[in-house]
Amino acid sequence: MQITEMLVALPAILIALTFHEFAHGKVADWLGDDTPYYQGRLTLNPLPHIDWIGFAMLLLFHFGWAKPVQVNPAKFRDIGYKQGMMLVSLAGPMMNLLLAFIGMLLLRVLLPFQYSEWGSITIAILGPLISINIILAAFNLIPLPPLDGSKILAGLLPDAGARLMYSLEQYGPLLLLLLIITGTASKIFFPLANLLYSLLYGMVF
Repeated sequence: MQITEMLVALPAILIALTFHEFAHGKVADWLGDDTPYYQGRLTLNPLPHIDWIGFAMLLLFHFGWAKPVQVNPAKFRDIGYKQGMMLVSLAGPMMNLLLAFIGMLLLRVLLPFQYSEWGSITIAILGPLISINIILAAFNLIPLPPLDGSKILAGLLPDAGARLMYSLEQYGPLLLLLLIITGTASKIFFPLANLLYSLLYGMVF
């Protein structure tokens, strides 16, 4: 990534990561878990959400991570562990898709002004905002620990299947790294990202 491209993409990266983690924390808080509140994660200030190693990796190698929101499912009210964790996990990718959708709406409104100076600058900023949020949503929807998709899938499976998914969490980072190195992850990720983009594009344009 060139310096200019990095500077243009930086606001979109910060917004995508911050809103993703905020959404996790906010839904956990709604369900009765005050852990994210006491850890200062119910904020749109990027700093509490940034893992600086993961952020540097994201800028340099296009693969990184934010600081995960810690959740205590025992504090959930009127909902079980499996369903509660599914909702908390779903909140992050859904927030990214909402941001991408809003970005596409703004892009459609601004297209008639694309040749004006202010219009071209705004559109240049919206492009990364849309693509990065779709990428982050798609990647996290891969049903493999420690990604959000694993807990979303566990919430949909019978208890035996959910226990199997949770049992894989200790091996999750290793399995994920293996899938990335072998290129298997890309075979899941790229079709999913293209599908999400097509759905949002079809809704807006």
